[in-house]
Amino acid sequence: MPKMKTKSGAKKRFKLRAGGGIKRSQAFKRHILTKKTTKAKRQLRGMIEVHPADEKQIRAMLPYA
Repeated sequence: MPKMKTKSGAKKRFKLRAGGGIKRSQAFKRHILTKKTTKAKRQLRGMIEVHPADEKQIRAMLPYA
């Protein structure tokens, strides 16, 4: 059997954590930031855990992660 390919979009967006969870960056922080409050922009910093409902699909996109 040939090797499975990793989805290149997924490998750029998701990282596997040591505990087995998947982390992702927050959305809505790329542009049109002038109308967003400082508090809203501050709370969009950093990485968060992927929702458990989406984990199965993301693991399928990252077969060797």
